[in-house]
Amino acid sequence: MQTMAHWTDRPHIATDRIARSNFRALVVVIILLCGVGYAAYRNAPTEPVERFWPRHWRAPPAALVGKAWVIDGDTISLSGTRIRLEGIDAPEIEQTCTDSRGQPWPCGRTAAHALTTHLDTRELICLPTGLDRYRRVLAVCSLPGGADVNAWMVRQGWALAYGYAGTYQSEQDEARAGRRGIWAGSFLPPAEWRRRH
Repeated sequence: MQTMAHWTDRPHIATDRIARSNFRALVVVIILLCGVGYAAYRNAPTEPVERFWPRHWRAPPAALVGKAWVIDGDTISLSGTRIRLEGIDAPEIEQTCTDSRGQPWPCGRTAAHALTTHLDTRELICLPTGLDRYRRVLAVCSLPGGADVNAWMVRQGWALAYGYAGTYQSEQDEARAGRRGIWAGSFLPPAEWRRRH
């Protein structure tokens, strides 16, 4: 009789052992997740501004001022800082467009030349707004009289309005209606050209 009782209790013992081992595993997983969460919390940046600005900037600089060296139609170098003109996208330096007769022309180089000519040797005042994914400073730049250089590039048809805000959409509409710059013929939007090349 004792033997029978012993065998009938055995499944309950096995189930109890499985339940205890599952409970222990669950406790270990919870402790590990708490440890990972605590470590992430301790290593989080103390100032949100550090996520967007280079480490040597404690806060966004008020303005970058100086004579610019043009890299392409929407990128300049100013006092050793590479700046991407905010809200616009110009043809890439190697990009070609097609004129009204169907002939290719170097629209990327022409856009860069137009920006160089427009800036001449005048100082620029650039107000940083953040960093792009390549760690370039995003900025709206203006000439000493206050003329917005970013807007000028779009209005002349050498760049497209870019980004969700659509800041320079009216300038783009004006350039398209006047068939200025790249709007005189056909072209791939710079973002599409970059994807293909």
